[in-house]
Amino acid sequence: MAGERKAYSNLGNAYHKLGNFKEAIKYHEQHLSIATEVEDRAGEGKGYGNLGIAYHSLEVGDRATGGKAYGNLGIADQSLGNFKEAENYHEQHLSIAKEVGDRHGEGKANCNLVNAYFSLGNFKEAIKYHKRYLSIAKDVGDRAGEGKACGNLGNAYDSLSNFKEAIMFHEQNLSIAKEVGDRVGEGNTYGNLGNAYHSLGNFKEAIKYYEQHLSIAKEVGDRATEGKAYGNLGNAYQSLGNFKEAENYHEQHLSIAKEVGDRDGEGKAYGSLGNAYHSLGNFKEAIKYHGQGLSIAKEVGDMAGEGKAYSNLGADYFARGEVENALFCSEQECNISKETEGAVGQGIACYNLGFLHELSGSLCKALNFHRLGIKHFDETRRLLQSEDAWKISFRDSKQVAYTALWTALLKNREVDEALFAAEQGRAQALTDILKVQFGVGEEPSSAIARTETISAVMKYLPLPTVFIALAGNTISFWLLRRGSGINYREKEIENGSADSLIKSTLKQIGAGAVVRCENRSVHRHRSDFSCSGEAVEESFQSFSMPDNPLQSFNDFLISPIADLLHGDDLIFVPDGPFCLAPYSALSDSFRIRTFPSLTALKVISSALDDFNSKSEALLVGDPCLTETTWGNGGPMFKQLPCARKEVEMIGELLHTAPLTGENGTKAEVLKKMKSVALIHIAAHGDDGFGEIVLAPNPGRISQIPEEEDYMLTMSDVHTVRLQAKLVVLSCCHSGQGEVKSEGVVGIARAFLCAGARSVLVSLWAIDDEATLLFMKSFYQHLADRKSASLALHHAMKSLRETKEYSAIKYWAPFVLIGDDVTFEFGPQEPEKNETSSES
Repeated sequence: MAGERKAYSNLGNAYHKLGNFKEAIKYHEQHLSIATEVEDRAGEGKGYGNLGIAYHSLEVGDRATGGKAYGNLGIADQSLGNFKEAENYHEQHLSIAKEVGDRHGEGKANCNLVNAYFSLGNFKEAIKYHKRYLSIAKDVGDRAGEGKACGNLGNAYDSLSNFKEAIMFHEQNLSIAKEVGDRVGEGNTYGNLGNAYHSLGNFKEAIKYYEQHLSIAKEVGDRATEGKAYGNLGNAYQSLGNFKEAENYHEQHLSIAKEVGDRDGEGKAYGSLGNAYHSLGNFKEAIKYHGQGLSIAKEVGDMAGEGKAYSNLGADYFARGEVENALFCSEQECNISKETEGAVGQGIACYNLGFLHELSGSLCKALNFHRLGIKHFDETRRLLQSEDAWKISFRDSKQVAYTALWTALLKNREVDEALFAAEQGRAQALTDILKVQFGVGEEPSSAIARTETISAVMKYLPLPTVFIALAGNTISFWLLRRGSGINYREKEIENGSADSLIKSTLKQIGAGAVVRCENRSVHRHRSDFSCSGEAVEESFQSFSMPDNPLQSFNDFLISPIADLLHGDDLIFVPDGPFCLAPYSALSDSFRIRTFPSLTALKVISSALDDFNSKSEALLVGDPCLTETTWGNGGPMFKQLPCARKEVEMIGELLHTAPLTGENGTKAEVLKKMKSVALIHIAAHGDDGFGEIVLAPNPGRISQIPEEEDYMLTMSDVHTVRLQAKLVVLSCCHSGQGEVKSEGVVGIARAFLCAGARSVLVSLWAIDDEATLLFMKSFYQHLADRKSASLALHHAMKSLRETKEYSAIKYWAPFVLIGDDVTFEFGPQEPEKNETSSES
């Protein structure tokens, strides 16, 4: 094939010298066809160049053909990395196409200009021309061209870190590719979608798309694309920490890139392999591969790849203790990123440089770069608009940068400023939603503005508030008290981590062990949906319980600031694994509740009182059907007699009829929860995210129901606009979820997002009979117009004083998240002197 290709090229050149340009074009097109088939990029570029010259020579008054010649010359230069020259030729092609009314040519010229701008890192200019191409493709009915334009727009928006727009255009491209039967285009779009989700930090979703990309590449026999898909899969597994799997995929990518002569792909494979070796601790090998990647990036004119190579080399040199070399590489990366990267790439470059300046003792420079990096990340988050899940994933992937800023400020003894920086990154997505729900501003913002004074923030704090931030094994505490300013303390966790402290203490308490009666847990990830806790119980059988297992939490979360605490009530704003601590049980002296962030506290506390409903209640208890009603093969949930008694008891107190059994359908619950002041659900809860089992919707009773018919999920709750002052989730694990920088992402957060002012949840499996007694006490005090935190305090005390339920695991799981609400249920009684000394 190589000899044949060369022969066609030589024949074309010979006819060109004889002035027979049409014959020259015929042979150059055959040369180009073979070069494209065997994926010889250099030969392909040469073919475009020869064709361009031939068409240009042929031009004798034929302006359209002349325009095509300029286009081909532009493509040739672009293939050779001469992007500026390519831009010039494509501009001339566009001008001629407009002059002669060649709409197809105009569209192609716009598309080629986009690619040139893209290669030059001018993504905003690229988007302008992509949109023109898209408009023309629609005008002339070119569906394939329309899909291509959508794909190119998606890539441009991805490069600008506008992932919401990127995914939208890629999905349009995917739809068109399927419509016109373009399997190659479909596969490429899967790859592009994978890239967008990878950028958002959703690596599992990215892998799903990359695998579809790989499958189609194999199907159509596209070896170069197959290699690229392997490389993308390797990057995703690398991000998940599966370095051996990543190395395997990158080796396959490198092998294929060499096989097909793809120098750009070869360079990227070297870079990815270098990352895998870096993760495995083999920094010498990593430097070798990253150096090869850098060399090829320079050779093919890939500025973005050059910047990434410098970034990787900087990390390698830092790992070897060569700080000066690392700084040089990071400075190169930062400079290149301004030309080639969107906000995310620039943010990462700024973080890397800030980290190295901090290490070398240049703290002021470090702070400047850290702040600039955070600014880029916040810009990206705002572009995601209302996409809550994407915001959470993206913010979590950039946690290290936010931590770097506030820890550097502490090093610089800027304690108050460090608090603002830590808060800036806390529960950002939740804050955006709350501002809309409570009507305090439609535009997403970066938590409390840095221009806001401490005194302005303090006026929204109803109680002394403890803000916790974790950096490694160091716990930082800021105690905020209205009228007293800010006090800072820190505590080191020795011989462990925050995560291990939480797990070991909860194990000592017995949290998660099997409970008597009808356990309200449901294990959605098991092969059946039974409520057996035998496997969990076994893990606790040999563990010796100390007299007060909560002492560990107290030592780390209360003792460091105990001398600063006064009054009865306290608010905690926890971080990381400490979001799962049983705060309400930590002290007999304080009534403790939690908030995801200071800004969430500010928004909810400052919301108007008439935002919420005043009196009505929704009570749901034991909504599951019997095994026989579900039918053979369906999920089996045991009934909860005490849960039914629980809501009937509360119904008598509040003069409200509860929904029980098959009346507690998902549809009815979603309908009624919109307008009530109080929501109480006593049912089975999922052990992963706290999602709740209800009765199936009408029409499914005679069938085996699908999960969507009965499981109240986070996304279901997100769709509802609540007026509830308080949501009580009397279900196992209702306070559980994924612990992220956003806080605990589970069903409790979903209710806050939907507009609830406060949510009472359980952190682990709760005993049916113990919970019945607990809730009886809680609602008696709530009906007496005591606040939710005071009612919780009394309910926990009532269980502690019983012989049967005095063990911590029975009364400690309940945590109040949000505002300290009161109700007007029941007869008016004089308020006893049990309220907080501060308000």
